[in-house]
Amino acid sequence: MKVKSLLAASGLTLIMSSPALAARDYISIVGSSTVYPFSTVVAEQFGKTSGSKTPKIESTGTGGGFKLFCSGVGVDFADITNASRAIKSSELKTCVDNGVKEIIEVKIGYDGIVVANVKTAEQLELSRADLFLALAKEVPDPKNPQTLIANPYKNWQEINSSLPAIAIEVLGPPPTSGTRDAFVELVMEEGCNNFDVIKNLKKSDKKAHKTVCQTVREDGAFVEAGENDNLIVQKLQSNPKAFGIFGFSFLDQNIDKLQGAVIEGHAPTFEAIADGSYTVSRPLFFYVKKAHVEVIPGMKGFLAEFTSEKAWGTEGYLADKGLIPMPEAERNQVAAGVAALKAMEVQ
Repeated sequence: MKVKSLLAASGLTLIMSSPALAARDYISIVGSSTVYPFSTVVAEQFGKTSGSKTPKIESTGTGGGFKLFCSGVGVDFADITNASRAIKSSELKTCVDNGVKEIIEVKIGYDGIVVANVKTAEQLELSRADLFLALAKEVPDPKNPQTLIANPYKNWQEINSSLPAIAIEVLGPPPTSGTRDAFVELVMEEGCNNFDVIKNLKKSDKKAHKTVCQTVREDGAFVEAGENDNLIVQKLQSNPKAFGIFGFSFLDQNIDKLQGAVIEGHAPTFEAIADGSYTVSRPLFFYVKKAHVEVIPGMKGFLAEFTSEKAWGTEGYLADKGLIPMPEAERNQVAAGVAALKAMEVQ
């Protein structure tokens, strides 16, 4: 009876018997491959010190995580989803439509996005305009800059004479990835507006402007390498002429093998991301079903561990894994909101 009253109070729509609840005596987490390593370290620490079971974490990508998280409430659905971008209004609507009406947003820190290659190769110095020209499906015609054409660039030197004469080959995440979303926003959209023909398009046709700025080429120069950033790292080691797009934390963990390109005068370092001089950076999050907090064992303890100074602080164990901490005042504010189980405002 106690279990049933807890479920009713929490708003869980799925009626579960005690044996069903016992089958979910652990926290279920899905979502971002970028946040996955941080979440895994916290889960392992929590499992060792709390007496609760270590949470089960699946790396599904940010978009895939929101689909699973927003599918419903109850033990058949994930308790937490990791995200390398904020939840979209369309995803929030899906959540609400499926009964996931109280969601706690937890910002955990910052991460840079890098364009990396092996250390035995040349380190590139790039602008976001260079990267747009290398990876966009349509670009200004080099012979007639007031028109757009299918991307003709085959090697880096064709874009910028200071770059090497090697074929453009960039391995990156698929459209379901939050890293892909952030790269498009922080690099492609910023880079495209360096060109008058595209900047003018924004005034005349916003939809066409968005398509040009956000659409990645599909002729083989950009290769979708899946949600597993470790796989991209492995492929770079076997192909020294290729570059990979992934989160700074993966570069940090492979700094003996890889190097990040200098973008607009700044290399991707912990310090440069923290002070904002490396511009290709973004916040990281996870999202929690408030309805599950009092029902799934260990939820409060896991949230407390993740938002503790020993985890996400400037000297915390997540900083050792490459997470860029938020300023102290912001950490305190987020931690207070989590402790109070403060849900997002849903319009």
